[in-house]
Amino acid sequence: MCAAGVLLLASAVTTGGQVVVELSDGGPSGAGGTTLTWKPCEGEGRQGFECATAKVPLDYARPRWRTIDLVVIRHRATAPGRRVGSLFFNPGGPGGAGTVGLPLQYHKFPKELRERFDIVSWDPRGVGQSTAVQCFASAEEAVTWLENVPAFPVSAKERRTFTAAYAELGRRCQKRVPELLRHVSTDESARDLDRLRQALGERQLRYWGVSYGTLLGATYANLFPSKDGRLVLDGNVDPRAWVEDGSKSEPELNTFLRLGSDLGSADALREFLRLCGRAPASSCAFSAGNPAATRAKLTELLGRLPKRPVGSWTYAKTVSEIRGGLYTVHPGWAETAQMLQTLWEGRIPEDPPAPPVSLTYPGFEQSLGVLCAESPNPRDPARYVGLAKLSTARAGDLGHWWAWANEPCATWPARAVRTYTGPWNRHTATPVLVVNATYDPATSYRAGKAMARELADTRLLTVNGYGHTSLDNPSGCVGRHTARYFLSGVLPPVGATCEQDVPPFAPFATETPAVPDGRGVTGAK
Repeated sequence: MCAAGVLLLASAVTTGGQVVVELSDGGPSGAGGTTLTWKPCEGEGRQGFECATAKVPLDYARPRWRTIDLVVIRHRATAPGRRVGSLFFNPGGPGGAGTVGLPLQYHKFPKELRERFDIVSWDPRGVGQSTAVQCFASAEEAVTWLENVPAFPVSAKERRTFTAAYAELGRRCQKRVPELLRHVSTDESARDLDRLRQALGERQLRYWGVSYGTLLGATYANLFPSKDGRLVLDGNVDPRAWVEDGSKSEPELNTFLRLGSDLGSADALREFLRLCGRAPASSCAFSAGNPAATRAKLTELLGRLPKRPVGSWTYAKTVSEIRGGLYTVHPGWAETAQMLQTLWEGRIPEDPPAPPVSLTYPGFEQSLGVLCAESPNPRDPARYVGLAKLSTARAGDLGHWWAWANEPCATWPARAVRTYTGPWNRHTATPVLVVNATYDPATSYRAGKAMARELADTRLLTVNGYGHTSLDNPSGCVGRHTARYFLSGVLPPVGATCEQDVPPFAPFATETPAVPDGRGVTGAK
């Protein structure tokens, strides 16, 4: 998750292509005939991909009032003589750009799916190369602004800076894109997706959504249940928690605490320290020889950073990088261990690589545009001090990040015109396959079970492992199940589990992890 969202893909791409659009009212989404004209995508790393642009209504209640652009990308089936159709992919977010995510993730899809399907993605409304929420005059201005805001505030002075900065960001966005801010909801993105399905001539939707993309998939499944032609939801957002069950009252918890993301991170960090402590330093640089000593080592490091930062590596920056490093086991866990060991020795780690700066930089404000407009959060910035205390009490140091990440919503200026808040149990044309790791640090196993429970017809595939989503933490077992499901509709057996291909700090930590007990680091429920 980025500074205020679930999964930010912080890079950019220039795409070519155009689309000829013929609009007429028809179908639940108001879609008529839409013809896509494909051309080779421009930009490094996009060889073999085709791009096009579709026009969709800004407001589906007024489909002829104003249109916005959606940039679409695809890779053709590599075995065209055996092609089945199109498989849509959403890389998460909110704010994840498919024109970035698909080229990065394409090689991770099972070979059978790449052979048999055109794999298609897009930049959702408000994001990336599509008509975008852009609150700065240039990417350089956006990067400079973000560099002056801490990952989360620690002192009272930092709290004033943090809250004032995000209030000012909201004013910027309201000034630059006031109408768009009210029309970037998941509901509207699901309607866009149905238009794209029709444009590609698909009778039903085949879809693989990860992270926030699971919420989009669940929304689509309930808006268009007869059009569900096999959906995989991987690394799940609990839809009821996201929308607070449609409640109009002030929420007690912010979005990420309702989702249990802080508890998922706490579970994952505990496993990181346990497995690192069992591994030699050659495998995990931060190992202190056993799990207890390794946990104590981290506690000591984080205890001294507030008063003695190492260069630019403050307590907040370090906690934020630990949280992000848990997402990808390989190479993320080993790199995080090396970062911590470097700080332990009083040396300055290398900063993570900066995203490319582009005038079409898909910025952090795009994530906020969706989340803050549709997911309820406390409206008083002062409430987040108490939420941080609550979260750190139940989830340890990482709780700071998850509590403050939603504070920008306190002063966000827009509310979504159209938000889907349920029901979530409409019967779909085909069962939905739900995939979740037991130690996912962002979309916890609890949320995966909630998604499987809340949708009408699902099968839960449990991954005994770590990291955020199965595409970024490969499992050949998951690949075989998903390929079989998309190609023939066969679901995994009830209660099926998969292992990941390579465990953390291999070969020194090979046992199957236990399912987390959900109690966080302190044992408090």
